[in-house]
Amino acid sequence: MRSGTGIGTVRRRLHHSDVGCIRSENYETSGLDGLDEPLLGKRDYDDKHSEGRVMEEIWDDERKKEQLHWTLLFSNLIAQWAQWIANLVFGSGSFIVRHIPLLSNTKNRSNPKLVVPTLSPLQEERLRNLQQRLGVPFDGSRVDHQDALKLLWRLAYPDRELPPLKSELWKDMGWQGPDPSTDFRGGGFISLENLIFFAKKYPESFQRLLHKQDGNRADWEYPFAVAGINISFMLTQMLDLQSGKPSSLAGIRFLKLLGEDEMAFDDLYCVAFQMMDAQWLVKRASYMEFNDVLKSTRTQLERELSLEDVSTVKDLPAYNLLRR
Repeated sequence: MRSGTGIGTVRRRLHHSDVGCIRSENYETSGLDGLDEPLLGKRDYDDKHSEGRVMEEIWDDERKKEQLHWTLLFSNLIAQWAQWIANLVFGSGSFIVRHIPLLSNTKNRSNPKLVVPTLSPLQEERLRNLQQRLGVPFDGSRVDHQDALKLLWRLAYPDRELPPLKSELWKDMGWQGPDPSTDFRGGGFISLENLIFFAKKYPESFQRLLHKQDGNRADWEYPFAVAGINISFMLTQMLDLQSGKPSSLAGIRFLKLLGEDEMAFDDLYCVAFQMMDAQWLVKRASYMEFNDVLKSTRTQLERELSLEDVSTVKDLPAYNLLRR
């Protein structure tokens, strides 16, 4: 059974979820400890206008769901069309050698090897800075890391009092327990920076995802904050950022984006988070399917990065899902 966005419905939000248990070799998960069940109270409507307001809200929600569906469908079609063309072009080994500089000739022509292009000094500097950020683990004893957590709370809940760093209230944001510092694991400090960047640059999208305001939601939803950590970790793997220089196709294409924008990783994170939620709704997923949704998000993102006319994050079809 699913709960919609109507009046007086009950939505159960998972807080103790397996999706935060990041392992170094992949993003598989384990363990469900518990959940909370906040009750969504009925709204007060003036008797004279209640029917009209309810119908207006229903129609507005339907329009938003339809727009989300068609945007994602259009994005998929573009990416699949580009992949079909790429497969057609790459089918000829001789054409690859003559016209595609990213591919080198090997002894086994059926497995051409990707060659990392020469980076400009600007790209090298930005890649080095990004990799330094990736190497910083979250440290709950550091004052600046504590301050970053507090900032995230204020951005997420501007009208609520800041709780202690260890409090059951942090579960409201989608942390697994009362101490968020235990949830970072392989995500590192950059995953917290990504969430803060998302909240600042795209506050409307951030709030809608945090409060699960789009579409018909599952009874058991993914926990927002822990999902964000998983997305940071997934992007790091997909873009091959832990090696000296990215050698995957997605990583090589990302270097181009990084040359155009120093914050390309953070912007791509926002696109990936919004894309993941769109996939979640289209698949009508529940929390047990989070890993499958994350994998399909990665596949879709890789397809969009492969599009020839993508030179900045804003050129990605899924970027249009974001709202400021």
